[in-house]
Order: sequence, then C-alpha cells, then structure tokens
Amino acid sequence: MNKPVRAISVCPHDCPSACSLDVELLDSRTIGRVRGAVGNSYTAGIICEKVARYAERIHHPDRLLHPMRRSGPKGSGQFEQIGWDEALDTVAAAFLKAEAEYGPQSVWPYYYAGTMGLVMRDGINRLRHAKSYSGMYDTFCVSLAWPGYIAGTGALRGVDPREMAKSDCVVIWGTNPVHTQVNVMTHAMRARKERGAKIAVVDVYNTATMKQADMGVIIRPGTDGALAAAVMHVLFRDGFADWPYLEKYTDAPRELQAHLQTRSPEWASAITGAAVAEIEALARLIGENKKTYFRIGYGFTRQRNGAVNMHAVTSIPAVTGAWQHEGGGAFHSNSGIYKWNKTMIEGIDKRDPKIRQLDQSRIGDVLLGNPDDLFGGPPVMALLVQNTNPASVAPDQTRVKQGLAREDLFTCVHEQFITETALYADILLPATMFLEHDDIYQGGGHQHIMFGPKLVEAAGECRSNHEVLQAIAARVGAEHPGFDMTSRELVDWTLQHSRRPPLSEWEGQGFIDVQPEFSQAHFLDGFGHADGKFRFKPDWKRASYKAGMESIGPVDQMPQFPDHWDVTEKTDQAHPFKLATSPARAFLNSTFTETPGSIKREGKPLLFMHPDDMAAHHITDGQKIKLGNPRGVVTLHAKSEAGVQRGVVIAESIWPNAAFEDGCGINTLTEAARPAPAGGGVFHDIKVWVRGA
Repeated sequence: MNKPVRAISVCPHDCPSACSLDVELLDSRTIGRVRGAVGNSYTAGIICEKVARYAERIHHPDRLLHPMRRSGPKGSGQFEQIGWDEALDTVAAAFLKAEAEYGPQSVWPYYYAGTMGLVMRDGINRLRHAKSYSGMYDTFCVSLAWPGYIAGTGALRGVDPREMAKSDCVVIWGTNPVHTQVNVMTHAMRARKERGAKIAVVDVYNTATMKQADMGVIIRPGTDGALAAAVMHVLFRDGFADWPYLEKYTDAPRELQAHLQTRSPEWASAITGAAVAEIEALARLIGENKKTYFRIGYGFTRQRNGAVNMHAVTSIPAVTGAWQHEGGGAFHSNSGIYKWNKTMIEGIDKRDPKIRQLDQSRIGDVLLGNPDDLFGGPPVMALLVQNTNPASVAPDQTRVKQGLAREDLFTCVHEQFITETALYADILLPATMFLEHDDIYQGGGHQHIMFGPKLVEAAGECRSNHEVLQAIAARVGAEHPGFDMTSRELVDWTLQHSRRPPLSEWEGQGFIDVQPEFSQAHFLDGFGHADGKFRFKPDWKRASYKAGMESIGPVDQMPQFPDHWDVTEKTDQAHPFKLATSPARAFLNSTFTETPGSIKREGKPLLFMHPDDMAAHHITDGQKIKLGNPRGVVTLHAKSEAGVQRGVVIAESIWPNAAFEDGCGINTLTEAARPAPAGGGVFHDIKVWVRGA
C-alpha cells in the first residue's frame, strides 16, 4: 500500500474556529484521517471529534449522488433519478415561469452556513442580484449578537483570541466551546497551565465547558444583562472601576455608575437565580485580575433581549479597563477585520437596493403568504435552497413544513444528503463536500484567511454550488462576469481586489495571519464610533448589523444603559418551564446527524431537567416525556441534571425530525419572532409545559 499523502485544508462548517486541517489522502477519491494543522497558531493541532472522523461523512453510503425528481407527494421522500440536463432545464423552466407570471421577486434563493466558504456559500447572491430575485435577510445566527457587540465597541473585532493564553482570568460567557469551538479551550487551558489563570463560565446549565472551569455561574435563560449589571455594580462599589480609562475611552461613565446603584447582587439574584455570593465572587475575580479576557459567545443572545445582554456583558471590561492589557479585554468575532471585496462572488455591482429582503427565520410565514412578511410583494413561487435545512433548523417548524408542502411552490434543493427539507423538493441536486472543490474561508473566531483546495474527485455526479449556479444562470439569462470564472479564479480576484496577497504566495501554507495591530485590536486608538468612545449609552435605532436594514421590533423600549430587559417569552401556569435548545457535542445544527460516530455519541433526544422538577411532575430518569406550547408538541426522554435551575429545561442538539415521534423536531416549539433591534432567531427563549408521555 502506498503511504498516504497529507494535504492542508480548512473545515467549512459553521463554527467560529474554522480549523486548519491536515488531511490524509489515500487515493484520488478517498480520504483517511483528518487532524488539526499544527502550523496554524490558533488551530494548534486540535480539532473537534466530529471533523476528525470526516471520512465517515464524505464516504457515507447514504450520500446523495445523482440528480433526482420527485415522484410522490411532497414530503414523502419518493424520487426518481434523472440526468443533470433534465434537472437543470426543469429548474430553469420553473424559475422563468414564476418570473413571467409574478415577477422576478417571486423566486427566492435561500441559503446559509452549511459551508462557510465565501465562493460556495455567497455565490447564490450573484444569481439573485443578476435576476432581481428576492433577497434573504439572514437572521438565524448573528443578527442579535453583532448589533449588541457593535453597540458598545463600534466595530466587529476584538482582542487576538490567542491572547487568552496570556490572561490571568478567562471568562467564557454564553458559549460552550467544548461542544462548539474546541480551540477556545486550547488557549484558555494554556493560561491556566502556564500562568495559573482562573477560568469562569456563565451559562444556563452545567455544560461540558463549565465542568472544566474554576468557577461556574448558572443563570436563567435571558438574564445575562442582569448578571452583567450586578457585576459592574460591584466593580464600581468596591473600587475596581478604572476611572482614568473610563474618562478617556467611554461615553457616560458617571451616568452608568448612577444607573447601576440599584442593580445590586441581591436585585440580580432574584432575576437570574444565581446566589448573591456567586455574583459577588465573579465580580471580585474580574475586578482583582486586570488581565481578564472575556470570550463572549452567540448562544446567550438567542433571546428577545439578546442584543441588550450582549452589550451589557461587553461593557464589563470597559469598566475595569481590561482592554488596555495584553490578555485582557473581550472577543466575540473578528468578522469585521477582513474587509472583502465580494463584487465578483456576490455580483454586488448588480444589486438593486429596492428589492425586498425576506426574513430567513420567518420562512414559514413567507411561504404561507403573510402580507407583512412579503412586504406587499408577490408570493414566493420558486425556491432554491443551498447550504441549509429550514425544515429542521428554522423556527416554528410546523408552519415551515406547511409552506414547503404547497403544491404550487416549486422547490429545488442542492444538498449532500436527503435532508428534511430535501423531502419537499421537486428537483434534488447532489452537492460536493469541501474537499471536492476550491474555496476560501475566514476565521470568525480567530484571524486567519484560509484556502481549501480541491483534494479529491467529487463523488458520483455531485457538482459544486458554483457549478450549479453557473448552469442555472445560463438557462435563465442571468449575466455577470463571475459566472464565467472558475471558483479558483473567483478566489484570486477577491484576494487581489481586497488588498490581500495573491493565492500563489501562500497557497502551500494554507493560511495567512491578518490579525490587526495590538492597539487596534484593544481599541487603544479609540473604539469604532466617530468619537472613539465605548458606548455605555448606545443608539439602538442604528444598531442593525447589515447596511440598508432598518431597525426591527420595539427599539424605543430598549434600555438606555446596560440592564435586564424583561421582554423574553414568559412562563405561566400552563407553561411553567423555559426551554433552551443548546448545541450538542457531536452534531452541528443538522449536520453530522447522519454519521455513525456522532449518532453513537449522542444516543437519543434528551431533555435535561432538575431532579426536583422531575419529582414534582412525577417524571423518572429516562422516561419518555412530551413538552409543548401553542406551536406544537415534541417527544424526548428525560435526563436528571442537577446543574440546571428549577424551571429550566435543556434539549441539546437539533436531532433529525425523524428521530422524534410524529416527525416533530425541537424547533417545532420555537417562535419565528422579530426581536429588536435587528430581528433574529430566539432559539433559547421558549416557554413549554412538560409531562410524562
């Protein structure tokens, strides 16, 4: 047997770690082991277990390999194999028919983060801009978190995440990196080992990350703003506020101090459920360690008050002046540092700002013709789905499935497996995986630009997103130079026009480090607002993260200063529990749910409950249970978990709908809300009842 060849690649999945990979190539079509690239200073040779066994996924026997046409009712999964030309001709004919009868905005290209590659993920926008199809306002992930962070800092960047290793205290707030971005733990653990640093974790249950921490604070979902306000109350009260820093770098420190005088640990304890002593201890740990690094996640922002909570947490290091120190400050995402010119990838030069932007999270209401969601425009009559699985991951799953089941809706799904959404497709197209095409990536959780080359031949008849878009464009009359370029040519053009080194200079290494200077990353040259100040008093009306999008929801009611904003979905006598749908270790949204190793790790859909709640509701460990609300009912199995507050339940992972009785997945229970200031998915803000099945 020939010795395996090893090549550099990059993980394409929706994880801020965006790991650099070392891939074994057994032959032109087969991979072996996948490891973390040692040469990348952030990945540092460590990757998650699900990507380490990627051979299970790319060589899976159930992978979709050929174009298919629906032969039975929508949702039945009955398909027959057809050729590529017939499939593409059918798609084009349906799009042209919808355009002729209802106008181009009746066609909706719908996509998201099944791949984080810039060419394969975002190229679908070139088709929509060239044809004036409806746009998509992406509200699943960042539209609550980013406005909350930028409201204070004025820019989407932060302290080099490798500086965690140089911290005296690492506070991991609202994220579970052991499950979702393992490299955070690599650098935080270095700080503990090399410096004796303390690790504190704030979350809604005793996560795998909290189990490795020195201090864990468990709070009720949606109460992070109250905890952050109380921590700052103590910092001001006990002399830990850095007044010279505050006066130089922040907008209203005296007003903030006055506002926080009533936000005591006792006040916050009543809201969060955390003990007063825990709140005091967390504040003291932060105050006594100037080099405190706040690694701030996404999960805790998936509440109706998520943007306010993010702003409150980000305000803490501004009070202590932690931003001044190496190993101090905060980090949420570096997505703002890359400054891409994506004109050729996305066809931005053909963008018409008057074209409507349909809310990704409200796909159910969009497809069911809600006039408010359609902005008075035509119904959606044709749908092209790439890189996402809304029948599983979108809120209010019942309405999503009803919309997808419309007989007059034409749906084309381009996918790697027959997902829940693919079951509703009229035409189903087989997609390549990341090792089968060229693409370029950025690290949201670090500071590298990475190239992922094509390393193996595509399985079966699979085609890349770019190839499919080229073929559809040619058939529907969409014109743009980007359709005439290869994916590699698009990468080269984008690098050249984004003032980055050409691919030829660094392709062999696989990545380049573009970390901003220390003073910029720590905002020592000023924060991103015009006055250079961190804003304790944000302008929420201008807090949308995407250019051209107006504020959404009750913006006028948002707090003037960091605070608890009491707008989350309320429990009541009929629905006494709050549910958070937290990420699993071996699944990533609805990806990896088909691989044997991940299924074995996760077992079956579980609901974590406090043992006293289980006793009060006559539920035993392992018992089949139902939980529900006005949006639907879901069946899981109970698991006793003392590390969660009473009245709170946790369902880890997005299992396939088929793993639940009646095919109702966990997002059956999630509302498709419009939270202020910019919309967003409220996936952890759910009221439910729980009872034995």
